[in-house]
Amino acid sequence: MEPGRGILRRLVVVLLAISAAIGGYAAEEDRGKKRHAYAAMMYMGTPRDYEFYVATRVMMRSLSKLGVDADLVVIASVDVPLRWVRTMKEEDGIKVVTVENLKNPYEKQGNFNTRFKLTLNKLYAWSLVAYDRVVMLDSDNLFLQKTDELFQCGQFCAVFINPCIFHTGLFVLQPSLDVFKNMLHELEIGRENPDGADQGFLASYFPDLLDRPMYHPPVNGSKLNGLYRLPLGYQMDASYYYLKLRWSIPCGPNSVITFPSAPWLKPWYWWSWPVLPLGLSWHEQRRSNLGYSSELPVMLIQAVMYLGIIAITRLARPSLTKLCYNRRAEKSISILHLMLKGLALWSIIAAYTVPFFLIPRTVHPVLGWSLYLLGSGALSSVVINAFVLPPLPVLTPWLGIFGSLAVMACPWYSDGVVRALSVFAYAFCCAPFVWVALMKVMSSLQNLLEREAFFPRLGETTELPSKLY
Repeated sequence: MEPGRGILRRLVVVLLAISAAIGGYAAEEDRGKKRHAYAAMMYMGTPRDYEFYVATRVMMRSLSKLGVDADLVVIASVDVPLRWVRTMKEEDGIKVVTVENLKNPYEKQGNFNTRFKLTLNKLYAWSLVAYDRVVMLDSDNLFLQKTDELFQCGQFCAVFINPCIFHTGLFVLQPSLDVFKNMLHELEIGRENPDGADQGFLASYFPDLLDRPMYHPPVNGSKLNGLYRLPLGYQMDASYYYLKLRWSIPCGPNSVITFPSAPWLKPWYWWSWPVLPLGLSWHEQRRSNLGYSSELPVMLIQAVMYLGIIAITRLARPSLTKLCYNRRAEKSISILHLMLKGLALWSIIAAYTVPFFLIPRTVHPVLGWSLYLLGSGALSSVVINAFVLPPLPVLTPWLGIFGSLAVMACPWYSDGVVRALSVFAYAFCCAPFVWVALMKVMSSLQNLLEREAFFPRLGETTELPSKLY
């Protein structure tokens, strides 16, 4: 009996140890699992897919750097490149949920914008039932501070940056498969949607949000139920900043900036600063979180190419004093003269526009503008040497652009109105110089044509002598 009791006692101890180990492991698993998530969506099919991919990574990394107590989730359509998915998982610590694109039943509406075709994928946020609350985000949000208190909000909470329509660039939701299925049913039956995008659908699905109370986080950390309006500080329209050049939002913490402006004025574009001052803030977050290693090789190649163009065109510049001119007018080639003038003017325009479109769109503004000025200067040198034009008139727009950037970047304006007036005054003062430069270019072209260096009389063979005096 005694040996039997000893064996039984040891068996009970072993079982208790195994049970404790399993319980401890389970508790550790529970501690490692996040109850909340910041989520964004990603889909393909627009010319700006890569830009939104970069923007999403920057936003998620900035959230991670703020130390948020939540998972970072991207709802990605099945056609998102696997290398992007792998990068977000391995380098950014993002959990990627792959979904099929939701068919947009509003595509044939008269006011439908095709770039919003797949934004209804945002409804998949309600299917993330592994989380108690989800903060759904657009990738053009700029976080100034941690906003984990949003997870205490109710079943749906959003900000009214428009007096009557809430904005879907950031909203809080409680995931629910029943709500998700109901939303899909509403899509099938064609619920009213003013703009055919997620914004119009959700505004129609939650029509009485404007009448709901304002959200204030409970001090005891408990979660609220129901629908709430979020204070404006959780979705500060960048336009407010441009009026004062500082934030003056009294309601709620100044936590998140959004950029609901024209699509080509998003903060990640290199030309957004100093045109839009907050563009530099976004790029500072990218510089500190993600870097620019993917774009730097392209920029170095372009810089070397532009420097080569400057050197070659300078060495190949023809000298007017060594040309033999035929001064007799020839009316039959006047159309060629007009074509030459038009070609010269279009070449000048191209010199200032082509470099703009060659620069990677998401590089740092300082690098982008530097490369643009180098490129436009290099191509302008081609025009100067090819048409034997005086350098200063051709480079007058270059100097004007450089000056306008300096005026816009000046940090000592009292408010945005003074800044705008300063830019307008600068443009007004520069206009006469640009006009005089244009007249000088035309005069130089006319002198070139009157000498007819490049257009001999029709029917004659004009050969330059071997030695010119």
